[in-house]
Amino acid sequence: MKKFKIYSANYCDFCKQAITLLMYKGAHFEVIDIAKNEIARDLLKERTGCATIPQIFLDGKFIGGCTHLLAMDESGELDSIIKGEEK
Repeated sequence: MKKFKIYSANYCDFCKQAITLLMYKGAHFEVIDIAKNEIARDLLKERTGCATIPQIFLDGKFIGGCTHLLAMDESGELDSIIKGEEK
């Protein structure tokens, strides 16, 4: 089963939106709160080239942030991934 990993901060509305969507969809995911961890944020920026949160990974592959996740939902791709019916 596919697993999402979300690097987030508890004060971030985009993070909350992404987490809520994955919960609603019944996805398997892990949330890592990096709000107070500058080292983790710097490492993520080096790895992904992005400085914003959330940063969302699917089975270790960076897929983007909340906007990307919402686009995947809009296109139906997110449901396919969660159901194991990837296109």
